Amino acid sequence: THREGMPFGTRGGLRVTHHFPVDGEYEIRIRLERSQRDDVRGLHEPHELELAVDGRRVRLFALDGGPHMYRQMVYDGETPALTADDHLVLRAPVTAGPHVVTATFPVKSFGVSESLSRPLLRSYPTPNSVAGLPAVSRILITGPLARRSSPAPPLGAQRGDTPTRRRIFTCRPASAGAAESAGATEAAGTAGAAGTAETAETAGSAETACAEQILTGLARRAYRGLGTDADVRELVGFYEAGRAAGGFEAGIEAALWRLLASPKFLFRFEFDPPDAAPGAAYRLGDLELASRLSFFLWSSIPDEALLAAAERGELRRPGGLERQVRRMLADPRAAALVDNFAGQWLYLRNLQHIVPEPRRFRNFDNNLRRAFRRETELLFASIVAEDRSVLELLDADYTFVNERLARHYGIPGVRGSHFRRVAVADEHRRGLLGHGSILTVTSYANRTSPVLRGKWVLENLLGAPPPPPPADVPDLPEEDGSGPGLTMRERLAAHRANPVCASCHATMDPIGFGLENFDAVGAWRQSEHGAPIDASGTLPNGAAFEGPAELRAALLARPETFVRALTVKLATYALGRGVEPFDAPAIRAILAEAEGSGYTFSSLVLGIARSVPFQMREAAEQTE
Repeated sequence: THREGMPFGTRGGLRVTHHFPVDGEYEIRIRLERSQRDDVRGLHEPHELELAVDGRRVRLFALDGGPHMYRQMVYDGETPALTADDHLVLRAPVTAGPHVVTATFPVKSFGVSESLSRPLLRSYPTPNSVAGLPAVSRILITGPLARRSSPAPPLGAQRGDTPTRRRIFTCRPASAGAAESAGATEAAGTAGAAGTAETAETAGSAETACAEQILTGLARRAYRGLGTDADVRELVGFYEAGRAAGGFEAGIEAALWRLLASPKFLFRFEFDPPDAAPGAAYRLGDLELASRLSFFLWSSIPDEALLAAAERGELRRPGGLERQVRRMLADPRAAALVDNFAGQWLYLRNLQHIVPEPRRFRNFDNNLRRAFRRETELLFASIVAEDRSVLELLDADYTFVNERLARHYGIPGVRGSHFRRVAVADEHRRGLLGHGSILTVTSYANRTSPVLRGKWVLENLLGAPPPPPPADVPDLPEEDGSGPGLTMRERLAAHRANPVCASCHATMDPIGFGLENFDAVGAWRQSEHGAPIDASGTLPNGAAFEGPAELRAALLARPETFVRALTVKLATYALGRGVEPFDAPAIRAILAEAEGSGYTFSSLVLGIARSVPFQMREAAEQTE
């Protein structure tokens, strides 16, 4: 299957961006996808595999095909034979800096196996099968095996130069190399020792001044503006020890090791003011507030613009905080909200662990798994980037699909592996409740689960998680295949006959039944075991519905319930702690202000950033 971001006319490939630290020789090794028995897939006929760096082909490997190619390692007596992907390795010189490395299969003139696999756009049929088409699993890069002593090739980078190094070395004394050379001459006891010592002393002074400039800037960023002169002096001490052993760059490296191991870098300290009474609430300083905001929106340290604004006191001035929030939400680094917040809130991280039963769901593979997650991520990202109402998470009349996902949903006219925004004509597919990602992570490997789906809606959309199950609750009996199967509603009805089980299931099951038209991998169905599916249910407030569309409408009938649940989740993420009952006034204030804008995403973020829990802290109690 052609994967997103790969060159046209290819399939089954992988694309990575790797930062090569220095000019040198590196080993690039390609590993192919395997079955659960460690058999390499799709090598029953010849294929070619292209390895490219920055879009330029550097090697075209031949995979001859045949039964001997399947195994990772074949033994002939005591001698291991190189088979499968063991020969897919290249050693080549690469310049320092970021480079895009691509390994992919050029599409042949459609042979039998390719044409048979194209209708399903699948890489392989079952976990243990070696049939289908080969695909790249990993690209392993090792090195540098040897540094280049000759000038770098003309790719615009100097020897050992990378974007990271350019940001670190804001100055570079011209005397560094001369000073090291002079010091070596002095140690050898050559003529002119007095003049050499004077030169080395002058050079060392220039290098120390440059090192102090570099380390002051690094400490300011790494310690988020909270570094002190003592912190810089400590780093300079490590620099001097490193310089004595290996020169200027070795000194900076030693100081960087210390900086990266500093508790001030590894932890976000918020120190109480000296005059704060134990247990008293106080307002955070601007630098602490900037750090909270940066980790909330970017999952990283403040950038120069935010740090400078905090140092000037602009975050407390009218409009200052809002300007920074809107700037940060428009920045590509706000993708951290998608990866981290949405990944946790919507259980997207669990998708990688879901393995539907191959005999029941033959159309499921890793390509569909990746497409499920990407669809939901793109929907959430579009609401953040375009500052749309968060209610569109439930009612969006658009989604993002590629050909693989479109065929699974039955959306016509979509070709290619790249994702594009399309209108949703099927009312049952609108919003998160129609996404394959949500429907799959709330199912079991062999069947749907109204219990898991109902619990997910209660916890994540209504903010009313059910209580934990009592001890020793019996599992739902599985079908033994000895007779006509019961529908999921019938099986759960028998389960609820147990009074111990009924207490929780009476709340969860009626919600989950509304999604029973979606099977365990999110495909639409009308019947189960030959019986029509009954997708009727009720919400805890008594609102009745029939099917996914009416369930969504029932949820949106009281939009403030969903927005409150989302706000609590977002506030928990921002604060790094659970939302407590004493936070309720702040949550109500955020909702009241956001209602006027139609509950746009930025209104919730701004409300949290302005709230008392986000801007204030309670002084620690004194301990003996």
